[in-house]
Amino acid sequence: MKAPILRAFFSSLAVLLAVPALALAGSSSKPKVLVIHYELEVNPVTSSYLDHQLHRAENGHYNAAVIEIDTPGGLSESMRTIVKTEVGLKIPVIVYVSPQGSRAASAGVWITEAGDIAAMAPQTHIGSSTPIDSSGQNISSDLRRKVINDAVASLQSLMRYHHRNAAWGEQAVRKARNVDEQTARRINVVDVLAPTLPALLNKIDGRKTIGKNLTLHTAGAEIVQVHPGFFTRLLNALIDPNLIPLLFLAGIAGIGFEIFHPGVVLPGALGGVCLLTALFGFAVLPISWAGLALLILGAALLVIDAHVTSHGALTVSGLVSIVVGSLMLFHNAPAPYNNVNTPLVISFAVALGAFWAFALTKAVNIRRSPVSVGPQTIVGELGEARRDDMVFVHGELWRARPTSGGPLRPGQRIRVSGVGPELMLEVEPLGD
Repeated sequence: MKAPILRAFFSSLAVLLAVPALALAGSSSKPKVLVIHYELEVNPVTSSYLDHQLHRAENGHYNAAVIEIDTPGGLSESMRTIVKTEVGLKIPVIVYVSPQGSRAASAGVWITEAGDIAAMAPQTHIGSSTPIDSSGQNISSDLRRKVINDAVASLQSLMRYHHRNAAWGEQAVRKARNVDEQTARRINVVDVLAPTLPALLNKIDGRKTIGKNLTLHTAGAEIVQVHPGFFTRLLNALIDPNLIPLLFLAGIAGIGFEIFHPGVVLPGALGGVCLLTALFGFAVLPISWAGLALLILGAALLVIDAHVTSHGALTVSGLVSIVVGSLMLFHNAPAPYNNVNTPLVISFAVALGAFWAFALTKAVNIRRSPVSVGPQTIVGELGEARRDDMVFVHGELWRARPTSGGPLRPGQRIRVSGVGPELMLEVEPLGD
């Protein structure tokens, strides 16, 4: 009798223990997706942000990572960094060109095609991947062939890996072909179209990705949204090609002000910050060394003109050097980092020139003004004789020698006529 009772007891206990476990398993079975918003240019700052978030999705055991992209493109090296991360991730990467009106242009094509699932929202487009030089023109001669062939090979490799239309990839690079979402889906440039992110996740649920062979579990997923933080946006703004030369010039102006007004501190400190920020931009973006050399030469000429007499010739030369250097600085960078606003740079240089002329004028006037400190300033002052050939002038006791040759009487009024060796005053006795 005891055995059946014990079996019934343990069976009931097992059921009671299984119910919470099943409930817990059911609650944790809901898929979770990290959605990374990427409405930015492709550069080292933004690629670092995207790389960090993709690894966060992998380390956080998300079921998938979604890159919601809208980009005009950017730097090829940063694009390659992103692509390597996408391809190497152990979880599915879904690239979604969204919201409506968005684009995946230039480097954005590679990022999209590197995704395990490439998707597009309505009224979006993709393409225009032809490499160009910094002036927006075609690269010439042998260099063009090298760059184009390299770009074609890398894009076609990604598209073949995911069984997409590699022939279109070649056209996108060689002929800058661009297609809308309907055409892209019809010719197998992307895998799926969806009006919204939840619709996309439901539509691809259960699919097996080509390449990594990962099964997607995305239907009804918990969506965690991430956007670029303040620091990422700040650094991204600081590498604007129009801002970096201005920061450099502002740094010169601030430090120059501190040189002519020592002790003010704030202009010099802010100037140092501006120069360091400009150096950060120089380190991030591909620059022309000739342009940087001209900027440094221009700054050196401004400083030299503060110490020599050139009647403004060195200042004018320095400003011209700075303007030309600013325009050449990002000559090697791709769009949109090669578009320096010429009127803005010239206007700022003119303002800097006006400030520098004002500062130099003040400096020259100070140099030419009579000495306002030192023993020479006491000449012509009145005083009173004390004992032992000492005189009291301007609240101080001085050793004195009368010009008349006679002794001084204590209390006698005197006038300082000069300063002799060892700071001995020459004085003229006055009548009582």
